[in-house]
Amino acid sequence: MTSMQSLQLGLLANWRQFTLLVIVNAFVGAMLGLERTVVPLIAADEFALTSVSVTLTFIISFGIVKALANLFAGRNADRVGRKPLLVAGWLFGLPVPIIIILAPTWGWIVFANILLGINQGLCWSSAVIMKVDLVGPVGRGRATGLNEFAGYLAMALSTAGAGWIAAQTALRPYPFYLGIVFAIGGLMLSWFFVRETRGYALQEAAQHYQPEERLSFWTIFRRVSWQDKAFFSLSQGGLVNNLNDVVIWGLLPLLAVSAGVSIAEAAAVGGTYLAVWGISQLFTGALSDRIGRKPLVTGGLWVQSLGIAIFVLGTNSATWLLAAIVMGLGTGMVYPTLLAAISDLAHPSWRASALGVYRLWRDSGYAFGAVVGGVLADLFTIQVAVLVIAVLTAIAGAVTFFLLPETLVRLQPTKSIPPLEPAIEPPLSETR
Repeated sequence: MTSMQSLQLGLLANWRQFTLLVIVNAFVGAMLGLERTVVPLIAADEFALTSVSVTLTFIISFGIVKALANLFAGRNADRVGRKPLLVAGWLFGLPVPIIIILAPTWGWIVFANILLGINQGLCWSSAVIMKVDLVGPVGRGRATGLNEFAGYLAMALSTAGAGWIAAQTALRPYPFYLGIVFAIGGLMLSWFFVRETRGYALQEAAQHYQPEERLSFWTIFRRVSWQDKAFFSLSQGGLVNNLNDVVIWGLLPLLAVSAGVSIAEAAAVGGTYLAVWGISQLFTGALSDRIGRKPLVTGGLWVQSLGIAIFVLGTNSATWLLAAIVMGLGTGMVYPTLLAAISDLAHPSWRASALGVYRLWRDSGYAFGAVVGGVLADLFTIQVAVLVIAVLTAIAGAVTFFLLPETLVRLQPTKSIPPLEPAIEPPLSETR
C-alpha cells in the first residue's frame, strides 16, 4: 500500500477511488431494490401466505443478519482493513438471486435474505467507511450523501424496474436475472479495482488528533449504544428510521393488493420514495456540512412521521405517491446526516467500529419494524400498524431534539478529543 506520508485526504485528491466506490455502492443498492416490491407479492401469490407476520419473516431475517454483519464489518475494518470485507460481502451476494429464482418453499426465500443481509452489511458498511476515510474531516456530509445517493437511487431504479418486469412477465424468474448481473459487476469492481483505505484514517488521526489510547471494542459498543447521550440519540434515530422503512418495503405492497392497486403502481410508489430519498441526499449531506447535523436529523424524523401518517389517510396510489415523496424527503434529510454525525464524534482510530455499532442498531430497525408491523397488522389492521410507526418516528425526533448536541466542528490540526472511559478489556489489535 502507498506509504502514509504520500496519502492526501479530500474528495478532489481521491476522486477516482471515490467515484469507483460510488458505483460499487450503486450495485449494492440495486441488489436490495429487486426485493422491495416483488418478494412480498411472491409470498401472497405463489406461496399463499395470508399472515402479515409470516410474510415479513424475510425482512426480519434480513434485518437481524444485516445488523450483525454491520457490527462485524465495523469491528474488523479497524483490524484487517476494508477491502477484504467488501469482497467477502459480494461473495455472499452471488447466490441470492439464483436461490430466489429456484426457491421451492418460502423458507428458501428467507434463507436468501440471510445471505442478502450479509452482503448488504459487509458491502455497504465497507463502502461508506472507505468514503469517509478518503475525504478526511472536511466534507463528511457530502461524502455520506453521495454514498447514500448512489445506493438508494440505484435501489429505486431497481425497485421500479423489477416491478415493471414482473408486471410484463411474472414475479419469477425474470426480475431476478438483473441480480446476477449486479452481483457479478460489484464483485469484479471490488476485487480488481478498489484499493484499501485504512491508511487514510490513520493519516487523518496523525494530522488532526493527539494520540489517544486505543479502546476495546466493548468500550466502544457501550459508548455508542447507551453511555453517551449524543451517540445514543443517533443510534435510536437510525433504528427508528429503518423501522419505518418497513412501511414501504413490507406493508405498502400488501396494502396495495388489498386496495386493488396494480403491481406496477405499487412498485412506482416504492420507487418514488427511494428516488426522492436517494436524490435528496446529494443536497442534504452537503447541507449538513454548512448548517449542522442536528436540524436535519430532528427535522427529518418529523417529516418522515408526517409522510407515514399520510399513508394512513390514503386510499389510492395518488395519495400514496404524495406520502412517498414526503417520507422520502424526510429520510434523505436523516440518513447521510446520521452517518456524518457518528463520524464527527468518533476518533479516526475507532471510527469504523463506531459506525459498525451504529449500523447494528440502525439495521436492527428492519427486524423490529417487521415484528411490530406484522403483529399489529394481524391483531388490528395494516393502517393501525402504519399509524403506530408514525408515532414512534415522531418520538424519535423528540429524543434527538432534547439529547443530541450539534456535532459539526471545524477541526484544526492536532485537535484533541475528550477522553473516553479507559478500556477494561484487551485493546483491538491493528494491522499496520
